[in-house]
Amino acid sequence: MGLVMRSATLTLINPLGMHARAASKLVDVAKGFASDITLEKDGKQVDGKSIMSLLMLGAAVGTELTVRVEGAEDEDAAFEAVCGLINAGFHELDE
Repeated sequence: MGLVMRSATLTLINPLGMHARAASKLVDVAKGFASDITLEKDGKQVDGKSIMSLLMLGAAVGTELTVRVEGAEDEDAAFEAVCGLINAGFHELDE
């Protein structure tokens, strides 16, 4: 049985985009999963478990990112957790 990659294109809605605190939250979530997690912006793909890579994307508010998760039995949970965090604006909208 082949593994199926999960993917979605999401828009950053938190005011500061992918800044240090948001990237840190994403890495904390991503590192809890065995699956490979990548984010892509304008054709550039980075590791969702690397804070420096995420910051190098230069993703501001309104940026569309493609999230891809593949590879392990926790793929669905990882996908839901990462997408949930991004869609919630990294929980910064109510601060």
